[in-house]
Amino acid sequence: MLKPMLACGKVYISESRNRVALESIEQAAKLFPEAAVVNKFEDKTYNRVGYTVVSKVTPNCSQDSCLLKSVVFAIVKAAFETIDLELHSGTHPRLGVVDHICFHPLAHASLDQAAGIAKYLAVDIGSHLQVPTFLYGAANREGKTLDLIRRVLGYFKPNACGNHWVGGPKAESLPLRPDEGPAEVTPAKGVVLIGATHWVDNYNVPIFSADVATVRSIAKHVSGRGGGLPSVQAMALAHGEGVTEVACNLLEPSKVGGDRVQQEVERLAEEKGLAVGKGYFTDLSHEKIIESYMKLVSL
Repeated sequence: MLKPMLACGKVYISESRNRVALESIEQAAKLFPEAAVVNKFEDKTYNRVGYTVVSKVTPNCSQDSCLLKSVVFAIVKAAFETIDLELHSGTHPRLGVVDHICFHPLAHASLDQAAGIAKYLAVDIGSHLQVPTFLYGAANREGKTLDLIRRVLGYFKPNACGNHWVGGPKAESLPLRPDEGPAEVTPAKGVVLIGATHWVDNYNVPIFSADVATVRSIAKHVSGRGGGLPSVQAMALAHGEGVTEVACNLLEPSKVGGDRVQQEVERLAEEKGLAVGKGYFTDLSHEKIIESYMKLVSL
């Protein structure tokens, strides 16, 4: 008996306070019973929500027959219909209403299959929704990374007072040509970044300090880019009164996981006399996602 091939799409939407919008998005996903939203992570301070959507994939998946692409497109469409980026504010950076989508192969699927789904979705968003769409990772023909594209587009620079972001990209023209869709930005929608990679964990560690500059220094020394832990990307984000988080992408979690990041943040914070809270993952583990999906579809 052939084992099912599974893949997931992680969809990050710049909204967590508008219940009507979130209900519309979740209703759109329910129109596809063979797919399932296995995790939802909301953060009111960041004003951001992440959905992890899983479905079976087939070797001959096409533009018109890819279930995972179809359900994620329905989610994206509902988000654009109910959210205005110009009204958005929060302490998490963003480039669009649908800020970021990443596809990961799960059980028995390949990275090439995940990349194909990403490319199909980019075509649909660019052509049908007329939103500039950028591809990264295995879906990008030059292998451009997520953080590289974000840096060019100004993702890491707060565009409002203090450490807050409001709206999205302010310039109508973009410094980088999108892979799909128009070259001009609609302020109410922004842009979308879509990629395909092997599994990535997201792990956030709270530091009890409002001194974002100091925590930013800690984040830099945690990250591989700053000479810290290899395969770790980190940034500092204000997260409520008196708290700043070191928010990390763990690109190779089997080699450098949450426990190692926690230890390093605690070591660096102690040098500066700062207290650290217990970090947390924003999603289920790779194995738990597969288990949850199989239980949901069996029901």
